[in-house]
Amino acid sequence: MTSRPSPPRIWPLFALNFFMADMQSGIGPFVGVFLQERGWASGLIGTAMTIGNVAGMLITTPIGGFIDSSRNKRLWVVIPGICVVLASALILISQNFWAVTFSQVAQSIASAAIVPAVTGITLGIARQKGFNALNGRNQAFNHAGNMVGAALSGYLGYRFGYVSVFALAALFGVIAIACVLMIPAKTIDDRAARGCKEDDPDSAPDALTMLLKHRPLLVLALALALFHLGNAAIVPLYGLAAVAEGQANGPSFVATTIVIAQGVMIVTSLIAMRAASKRNYWPIILVSFMFLPVRGVLAFFVTGWWGVVPMQVLDGIGTGLQTVAVPGMVARSLNGTGRINLGQGAVITVQGVGASLSPALGGWIAEWIGYAPTFLLLGGFGLASMALWLAFGAAVKKY
Repeated sequence: MTSRPSPPRIWPLFALNFFMADMQSGIGPFVGVFLQERGWASGLIGTAMTIGNVAGMLITTPIGGFIDSSRNKRLWVVIPGICVVLASALILISQNFWAVTFSQVAQSIASAAIVPAVTGITLGIARQKGFNALNGRNQAFNHAGNMVGAALSGYLGYRFGYVSVFALAALFGVIAIACVLMIPAKTIDDRAARGCKEDDPDSAPDALTMLLKHRPLLVLALALALFHLGNAAIVPLYGLAAVAEGQANGPSFVATTIVIAQGVMIVTSLIAMRAASKRNYWPIILVSFMFLPVRGVLAFFVTGWWGVVPMQVLDGIGTGLQTVAVPGMVARSLNGTGRINLGQGAVITVQGVGASLSPALGGWIAEWIGYAPTFLLLGGFGLASMALWLAFGAAVKKY
């Protein structure tokens, strides 16, 4: 067995990261304006999205554990692909509250499984030593896929309506399944994929004990939860505010915001990869938190097309840094435990608490006090993340 994969084994992984973009975000950014045009209030939209997010949040940690123990890592990409196809079909068939909610649950399951699954596959191919570099390139391809998918969605949505947007998400899911099946199973080392140094799988620590006592993991998860409690609702609410005021076309506006952010993330993820190779991940994550309060202030003063570019550039920098630094820090801090994908799932779960509550919180507050003050409140959560990250710096700085 070679320590470095050959190029033919790498390109399907890059292609998977490109096409799995819609498996992470999927139809989510377009659901709000789609339902708003069909008479849904912002609070009800946020509630349906929150229920789906909670379902995904509850299943993410168990999925990480299953991926650690599974000897068929590719299966955990196939399942999310099927879920994306189902989610796209359901919301087109019916706009009933429970049908929409079930589609969000299917989308959330896809989002829950895809990140730890691809992280495990990447670790299994590159091993711990090569993970940072390969993960950085993975994220660049992932953001490129998001950018292309959003641009196509905006164009198709403008020309042909939302049916084409959801059909495109389903198509990306099918292609992602094909890509992962082109990665030879024998190139994925199962022990390396879960961060196990010993031949005996029973040497891994008890899962619950590890999750509750691993301080760097806890601090990272809680800081991300606070961050996403503010961050997750800003882009959907920003789009709703502009569309509600008649300043923008729904599909094209949402697509433009995504394209700008993802374009910035391509560059930022490569920069984060290089920075992490020279030092640890702690300062990279700290910097990522700083951009949320700035975006909240900017969104307060400027809505519509005038604020799209600066706000989404800031979002692209912050999120781009996290997409490389968060899985990298988890993989580094849990190396040798055999529980890396469980840890990835746990971090995603806890940050998902914030992300799942964010749409409902932002939606209802926007109904009560308006969009602009809501942006300030949401941005304030970034300051809380920074305070927590600095307060417990001693526990996480070495990673």
